[in-house]
Amino acid sequence: MNTTLTTRAAAPAPMSVFERWLTVWVFLCIVAGIALGQMLPGPVQAIGRMEVAQVNLPVGLLIWVMIIPMLLKVDFRALHQVRSHWKGIGVTLFVNWAVKPFSMALLAWVFIRHVFAPYLPAEQLDSYVAGLILLAAAPCTAMVFVWSRLTNGHPLFTLSQVALNDTIMVFAFAPIVALLLGLSAITVPWDTLITSVVLYIVIPVIVSQLWRRTLLAKGRAAFDATLARIGPWSIAALLATLVLLFAFQGEALLKQPLVIAMLAVPILIQVFFNSALAYWLNRKLGESHSVACPSALIGASNFFELAVAAAISLFGFESGAALATVVGVLIEVPVMLLVVRIVNQSKGWYEAGVSRT
Repeated sequence: MNTTLTTRAAAPAPMSVFERWLTVWVFLCIVAGIALGQMLPGPVQAIGRMEVAQVNLPVGLLIWVMIIPMLLKVDFRALHQVRSHWKGIGVTLFVNWAVKPFSMALLAWVFIRHVFAPYLPAEQLDSYVAGLILLAAAPCTAMVFVWSRLTNGHPLFTLSQVALNDTIMVFAFAPIVALLLGLSAITVPWDTLITSVVLYIVIPVIVSQLWRRTLLAKGRAAFDATLARIGPWSIAALLATLVLLFAFQGEALLKQPLVIAMLAVPILIQVFFNSALAYWLNRKLGESHSVACPSALIGASNFFELAVAAAISLFGFESGAALATVVGVLIEVPVMLLVVRIVNQSKGWYEAGVSRT
């Protein structure tokens, strides 16, 4: 693939107005979902019972519509480019796979099992912990392209690190989740976990890459036109899923609205810790600011679409795990925009340190 083509694939336009205000739409989905669950409990419960092998069929379809357009942007042929910025790639992999899931497991243990335990429903503590682990075990795939663009990140580096992370995720997501759930004394439903990986990682990756190859064979214009046309599908499917999720979770939220705030605490700490760690490590290793930014941002954000899907499959719509992953969706955009602002404003400090390395 030539450089011009790869650069264009890796550097989409900045966030649309809809994406920038995603948190507002999520809040509206909370209101709509809770109202739907209260007014139409029968139909909502009927949707929840539409399952095959513990997979909710309507939600499974929505998850595919959510994930596949995002994966369509990823070119796995970019993997050979990791050698160009091996230090930055090393930092990305270290933070995403050796630090992030384990730091979240620790934070969940501290806050959910101890600090906030007296204020949370005891029967949901394990489920909340599991949801936070699922959220941290899946590095961001699509939105990192947007964060990279907003920080003038290196487009080829961004593309290559996403492709490598997604490749690793196919093989590492299930074992890491199982390990951390086991360490947290939570029973691991291996059959459901493997099913989730196949349904929400393996199959979407295969479908998206076959579709990508078919579109590119018709020319770049056809590919770009398709991306523009299906782009809104992902967010629409996400919002529809959230409406259903909150239709099931509404009763619990009405009784304990502070649960969302308590679940947000470990997520926020993890975002700032991991982004700062990746940013600092890249600076110490002498990587350019354009590499450090996407490296730090992919370590801070999550593939929340996969986390939501896995939580629903493993623990159900009404579980604390599903709610915990949704809190990640709720705070993702405003928090990541804050991280983007921080790395942009600290560019002088960063480059001064690199020049002395």
